[in-house]
Amino acid sequence: MAIGAARPAIHRRQSGGRRQQYRYRNRRQGAAGRLHAVHGGINERVNATLYTDLNFSFVNDFAAVAGIGGTPFVLVVTPSFPPKTIPEFIAYAKAHPGKVNMGSQGIGTTPHVCGELLKMMTGAGFVHVPYRGSLMPDLLAGQVQFYFSPMAQAIEYVRDGRLRALGVTTATRSDLLPDVPAIGEFVPGFLAIGWYGICVPRGTPTPIIDKLSTAIIAGLADTNLKARLLALGIEPRPMTPPEFGKFIVEETAKWAKVIKFAGVKVE
Repeated sequence: MAIGAARPAIHRRQSGGRRQQYRYRNRRQGAAGRLHAVHGGINERVNATLYTDLNFSFVNDFAAVAGIGGTPFVLVVTPSFPPKTIPEFIAYAKAHPGKVNMGSQGIGTTPHVCGELLKMMTGAGFVHVPYRGSLMPDLLAGQVQFYFSPMAQAIEYVRDGRLRALGVTTATRSDLLPDVPAIGEFVPGFLAIGWYGICVPRGTPTPIIDKLSTAIIAGLADTNLKARLLALGIEPRPMTPPEFGKFIVEETAKWAKVIKFAGVKVE
């Protein structure tokens, strides 16, 4: 699809701050109007604070074009874990400090910082257990008690009873697990979603941004595309340039507070 002067330059998702340096190394070299497909996720916002040696600023070096969709997460527990609701979970963690283990794929990953956000907002205490490989076998065996899982990864485990879902991280209940409450129903203001969106280098002419945004948002109205996104665990959440830009700034500030609260550091 050719839109105005924009030229496609799709960048592959790479996790980790130093790999993101490579990912965005060409931001000053590329011409304005070059289209960047960005999977921001929570890590995009976390890395802005977590890494002090990044050679770019996502907020300052890029202009928002359109938000595409959000990736919900779900707090799942092993079935033998006593709490069956979010209030029970919080009360249990407070009553058993240091006895409740939370698994994640590593320090600063989305599951990790989701847990730190919950800890910051509730005062619940639990131990972070980072994994290099899959944590699912230990979660199913009860070696770790809970995990903030991408919904697409956990949904079959929840449906067949191997895991119990206590709450989703979206602002309201998710269509993917409509019987599972939002954590925010019990912890007002709790929200933690990954996101997909489109940005271009700062300085791209406004008419180009507007033309791109209009085309992308119109495409997201397509029923077949919505179905494909949902099948991938992505809930369509179209946002205009001002909406998406505001979202990026606010979320970056929010996760900076979480990182500082938790004292998260990477080696």
